[in-house]
Amino acid sequence: YTAFAARRLGIKDTDIALARVVKRSIDARQRQVKVNLTLEVFVDREPLPAPVHFDYPNVEGRTEVVIVGSGPAGLFAALRLIELGLRPVILERGRDVSSRKRDIALINRNERIDPDSNYAFGEGGAGTFSDGKLFTRSKKRGDYNKALQTLVFHGATPEILYEAHPHIGTDKLPYIIRNIRQTIIDAGGVFCFGRRVTDLILRDGRIRGVCCGDERIEGAAVVLATGHSA
Repeated sequence: YTAFAARRLGIKDTDIALARVVKRSIDARQRQVKVNLTLEVFVDREPLPAPVHFDYPNVEGRTEVVIVGSGPAGLFAALRLIELGLRPVILERGRDVSSRKRDIALINRNERIDPDSNYAFGEGGAGTFSDGKLFTRSKKRGDYNKALQTLVFHGATPEILYEAHPHIGTDKLPYIIRNIRQTIIDAGGVFCFGRRVTDLILRDGRIRGVCCGDERIEGAAVVLATGHSA
């Protein structure tokens, strides 16, 4: 992209230290399809490296926070809690992403439907087996770039950092989900699959934990990351 950027800016190729894509989109409104690129160009000096760090502390034995659901919200909540020095305990009604893949294969063969492990429920959430699109770049929703960097760190392709409509793909997403789970476990977090939350534990006007049938699981706080289908 250096030569193109130099022509548009009216400078020499050698003046550009780096030209990189920050956004790419496709305009298919006319017969001739166009690819629109937004470039970031550095003249005479290269950029400083972005301060994105993924060095998660060990939180084993620290204050526990219960997270209900292991979809995107639950997984990213767990990573953030670890950054804050808290131990996430993730409860998921469905199964891990590998077992869930087998359950979905049974559905597709019209053999069996598991009400807790299917296209809607299980590790990774509903989007894991429905194309893996990433829908928003709205800055109103917080630091989305860190979320995308986190996905790249765990195995997504770097193109999602600048695509206008970033897309991970169902073929890659289970691998990324497993990597995120391993990061959480390595830091001291806990995953409990096959735990369907049936009630909240209230004490002194505050939520202190959850019930999974007869089992009581308490923590300093509860994060409800159940998704739209629960």
